Amino acid sequence: MKVDELRKMSISELNTELISLLKVQFGLRMQKATQQLTNTQQISKVKKDVARIKTIISEKLNGQHGK
Repeated sequence: MKVDELRKMSISELNTELISLLKVQFGLRMQKATQQLTNTQQISKVKKDVARIKTIISEKLNGQHGK
């Protein structure tokens, strides 16, 4: 996801997006553990998206605005 799209979302929308990404991340980890995952890049992409969303949520809660 792009940062601009995420910044336009409300905190509740970001939380639902975060929960869905965490579920996807868990599924990918399980696929990796059972050696069913073919594209391991997906894990790092989801991990970075989770970090982006958490950063934006904390910025909104602290009243900071990104660039």
